[in-house]
Formats: sequence, structure tokens, C-alpha cells
Amino acid sequence: MSVTQAHPKGLYLLFATEMWERFSYYGNRALLALFMISALSFDKHFTSALYGQYTGLVFLTPLIGGYIADRYWGNQRSILVGGLLMAAGQFSLFFASTFYTNLTLALPFFYSGLGLICLGNGFFKPNISTMVGQLYAPNDARKDAAYTIFYMGINLGSFCAPLICGTLGDTGNPADFRWGFLAAGVGMLLSLVIFQAFKNKYLLSPEGQILGLPPKQLSALEKSKVDTSLTTIDIQRMIVIGVLAFFVVFFWSAFEQAGVSLTFFARESTDRMIYGFEVPASWFQSLNPVFVLIFAPIMARLWMTLSAKGKEPSSPTKMAWGLILLGLGYVVIAFGVDGIDAGMKVSILWLVSMYWLHTMGELCLSPIGLSLVNKLAPARFASLLMAVWFLANAAANWFAGILAGFYPESGKPFPSFLGWQVTNLHDFFMLFVAMSFLAGGLLLLASKPLQKMMHGIR
Repeated sequence: MSVTQAHPKGLYLLFATEMWERFSYYGNRALLALFMISALSFDKHFTSALYGQYTGLVFLTPLIGGYIADRYWGNQRSILVGGLLMAAGQFSLFFASTFYTNLTLALPFFYSGLGLICLGNGFFKPNISTMVGQLYAPNDARKDAAYTIFYMGINLGSFCAPLICGTLGDTGNPADFRWGFLAAGVGMLLSLVIFQAFKNKYLLSPEGQILGLPPKQLSALEKSKVDTSLTTIDIQRMIVIGVLAFFVVFFWSAFEQAGVSLTFFARESTDRMIYGFEVPASWFQSLNPVFVLIFAPIMARLWMTLSAKGKEPSSPTKMAWGLILLGLGYVVIAFGVDGIDAGMKVSILWLVSMYWLHTMGELCLSPIGLSLVNKLAPARFASLLMAVWFLANAAANWFAGILAGFYPESGKPFPSFLGWQVTNLHDFFMLFVAMSFLAGGLLLLASKPLQKMMHGIR
């Protein structure tokens, strides 16, 4: 099959659906830590821990959603239920921020909203990611490029969200946070309208069958004729998913500082004035997605070109380089803050450069990982193993919250991580340099053995 063959229209439907869902989620993320500090008066340590627990659960609940989809509901129904729960969660946060001056009323809405978003994401996230791969034949060479295009949908929503929700909510007036959360809820409803309107027309298998329907319930006689055992190759491929999931924990725990410690850094230690306009701290979370939108097509073309020439690196090798590029991003920001006095602010260019390197690392790791899980997973465990992949993200986000708690604060004791004394911002960022380089180096060493266990899948 030619690598230049057009992609199915269903890919662009999933692109649009995911774009608006990610608008909802990242609009929420752009405001959440700021809302907890500015409106609910939480301190940074508690905010960081709660943020990590919340985002960790967002990626833990797909285990439930993936299992229910594979066994009972199918992908389509799971996506619908998940989207409705997430919309309800965003509107609950709207009410929490409306009544923020009355914590007795605001806090139940706040925690309920976070819980609904976590549960809804569990049904939505693994199933829409799985459906991308179902649009293609098992050995279709377009899959990596398809997941990169799909990833552009994620990042188009992620780019718009901080700008729109941040402009509405991050005004300096705590009462305005509600408008940002309201916009996030409307975005989620738009995602569902688009999906429901076109799913049966465009979400078709290569053979023309509608995708994502509830699994067929086999009779006892039919079950007796189906071989449900796993082969040795299946097991080895599943082991590869597990090993790579372990390494991505280190990537995302450093990358997800964007929503907490890097937001604190943007707000307090970055000179945000541009021609008399002070850039809101929440807007910096749009840097990563805008870089994805610019460079994802370039990376997709690069992989397809290298594949046509037989020179494309294996997926584990690409992911190892993703970790190394992430570490280089933290090298840049650590250099930028090295030697500055407390209270001084650094140029905005340091953050921009760091986010660019983080983005290039992400493009080597995240869409490649999504595609690889789809290619390695046995068909009947597709959604469940995609959920296991997101389990690594759950652990990473929880760990990210813990690491953000080591962000140095003036007037408070210096924290220590595994004997590393964090006395300033340079020390804090060097934690992520060491972690990313070590994980990336180990994965490079393990790439060839992992490639053998993949049995022909790259």
C-alpha cells in the first residue's frame, strides 16, 4: 500500500471530536491551579498535590472505560457517556467558581466537578484513541502518520483553550474564573454534537462496516469455536507495551509541570510584558500546542519519507529521543535561571525555547506511543491495553504533582529530593534534566531487544 494514499474521512471526524474535547480539558487545566490559589486560597504545596492526584485519576479511569467498552458498550456509547460526564464536570466547576466566596457551597461543586471529569475521561479517552487505529488495516503503513494527524487535533484544541478560557477566566478577578470553566463546558458539548452527527457515516472499517458498536455476544457454541488463547508473540508484544509505559512515566511527570510549577514560574519569575501588555500566565500553556501544530506535519512527513527509504527508526528509539529532547528543554530553562537573584525575572524567550524542545520530544514519543499500542495489542484487548497505556500517564501525573511540591518558595525551608537539596530554581529544573537523560539513555540501550520482541512491528 502506498504511504501517500489519502486517509479515511473518519480520521478527520475523530480529529474534530478530540479537538473540542481537548479544548474543554486544557481550558480547565489552564485555569485550575490559578483558581485554587487565587479563588479558593489553597497554598502551592496543597495545590500541586491535588493537581497531581486529579490529573493522575484522569488517566487512571480509562482502565474502567476501556474494559466496559471492550466487553459491553463498544467505543461509540462509551465516548458519548464520557463526554456527557465531562461536560457536567465543567459546569459543576462553573458553579464552584460562581460561589467561590462561600467555601461551604463552592467546595462540593469543585470536588464533584473534578470527579465527573475524571470519570468521563475514563470512558472517552481510550475509546476515541482506539478508533483511530480501527480505521486502517492491521499492517497499514499510514498508522503512525494518522496518529500524528490525530495528535494535531488534540493540540489545536489545546492551543485555543488557554487563549480563550484564559482570557475569560484569568483576568485577576477571581469571580471571572467561572466564564473560563463555562467555555470549557460548551466546548465539550460541541465535541459530542459533532461526533453524534457523523459517526455512522464516516467511522467505517476498511471493509465498510460501522466501527465502535457493542461487541457481539457469542452463543456458547460460537464461543467454543473461537480460540481466545494468547500466543507467545502476543505476550511478548504486551510486555513491550508495559516496558515502554514504564519509561513514559518519566516523560510525562516532567512534561506535565506545565500545569503547575511552570505556571508558577511564568506567573512569578518571567517578565511577561510585551509592548506594554502583560501576557497572562495561563497563555503560556498554548506554546506547546502551537508548536505541535507547526511541527507535527513536518514530523509526519519525515517518518513517512524515512519509512519509504527503509531508514525509519524503531518506535522505542523515537521515544528515547523524545526523553532526551525533554531533558534538553530543562537544560535551557536551568541555564536561564542560573545565578539570578531571588525576585528577579527572566526573559520570556527562555520559556519559549524550553517549550519548543519539549514539543519536539513529545512528537517523538506521544503519537508514536499511541500508534504502537494499537499495533501491538491483540484485537480483543485493544481498548483495555490503550487504557493500560494511559495508566502510565496516571502514575506520571501523580508523580508530577509530587515533584511540583519541590518548587522553591521564598521564606519556606528548602526541600530535598532523594538527597538533592533544592535551594533555587536552577536546582529544581536540574531534577528533570537528570531524570529525563537517565530514562532516555536506558531506553536507547533497550531499544534493540524491545524491537525483537515486537516481531516485525516498528
